[in-house]
Amino acid sequence: MILRKLRLQHGWSQEQVAEFTDLSVRTIQRIERGGQASLESANALAAVFQVDVSTFMNQSGENSMLKDQEVPQGNQPSVEQNPQVSAEEKSAINYVKGIKEFYGHLVMFVIFMAAFLITGKFVHPQLKWLVLGWVAGLIIHALVAFEVFGSFGTQWEKKQIDKKLGRKL
Repeated sequence: MILRKLRLQHGWSQEQVAEFTDLSVRTIQRIERGGQASLESANALAAVFQVDVSTFMNQSGENSMLKDQEVPQGNQPSVEQNPQVSAEEKSAINYVKGIKEFYGHLVMFVIFMAAFLITGKFVHPQLKWLVLGWVAGLIIHALVAFEVFGSFGTQWEKKQIDKKLGRKL
């Protein structure tokens, strides 16, 4: 999540970050989704974003060797020592990500419907059911993406546990 925050703060795409760091786009995507960054990847990202290497390292597992190594002089932070992602920022980033995914879904729907119109495939009897199902899926996706109704997420779960216990968890 921290990589996504820093990337968005700089206004860079995943492709640009990959180019700046000599990492693959797939590596950038994996780290943004919460995957483990190797020491080499963390060093490259820290150099580009001018932050401490530990920003991109998990303190558990194989990356604990970072504690025993000295951070190279070129990777000393100059902007921010150890940037963090607050719960509010994480929530906002996930909200915008959900909206972006919904718009991608909507664009795909429009493209397919245009293709069906152009090719004259709308006369197929089962296509109406397919379109109806897809529209229902789009509506549900929109309701979830724009948080029209509360889902059974962590807040709901915490609230139910508190209610059952009769106290805060």
